[in-house]
Amino acid sequence: MTYCVAMSLAEGLVFASDSRTNAGIDHIATFRKLFPFGVPGERLIVLQSAGNLATSQSVVNLLKQRLDDPNRANLHSVPTLYDATELVASTVREVVARDAAPLAGNTDLTCSFLVGGQIAGGPTELFSIYPQGNFIQATEDTPFLQLGESKYGKPILDRNLAFDTPLGEALRCALVSFDSTIRSNLSVGMPLDLLVYHRDSLILPAGYRVTEDDAYYASIRKQWSAGLHDLLGQLPEPPKEYNI
Repeated sequence: MTYCVAMSLAEGLVFASDSRTNAGIDHIATFRKLFPFGVPGERLIVLQSAGNLATSQSVVNLLKQRLDDPNRANLHSVPTLYDATELVASTVREVVARDAAPLAGNTDLTCSFLVGGQIAGGPTELFSIYPQGNFIQATEDTPFLQLGESKYGKPILDRNLAFDTPLGEALRCALVSFDSTIRSNLSVGMPLDLLVYHRDSLILPAGYRVTEDDAYYASIRKQWSAGLHDLLGQLPEPPKEYNI
């Protein structure tokens, strides 16, 4: 399984993905699920993937192979993020259709993608592509989208994230969301891949990989856990009618 989250905020975009894949408890491996595309000064497009690894890898590889093909739309030529998302969605459908017949049976070939970024002259945008190939867009009312094991980290985001949340605070929120997910689900694991994009900068951020021994992530986990424990102890005692 996997967990990915992306945030579309007033200051820009935040992306975070885990890297664990598994096909049973004895088939666990690490694969990157966050893929930046771009042309400095012109565009940044970030993909995050979840679902069938073979399908998602084929989709990303096809998109990379077609970047400089002048005879077809590609992520370096599409005029808007909406068009980029439609291109990714159509490539998903293409790969699933291609592989469905040879692999007829119970194999689940579906995968999902988050697509976010900015193209010069347009706004920062974020979309979520469903396995069927249709997609939705993040809004100011719903400024984050998730893939995979979202239920453990979603309460953190619901309580703390808003469209005007600063990027640094949003990144901390993402890390806490991952900590909650990793603690509750063994199918999500380290390392984590992070990327933060400042609105209208039109640069390709270097990104960052958080490993098990990352000191900052360790401090976030420790302080969050201790803070929750302390706050629980500060809550008022149950009233007498609770019969405790």
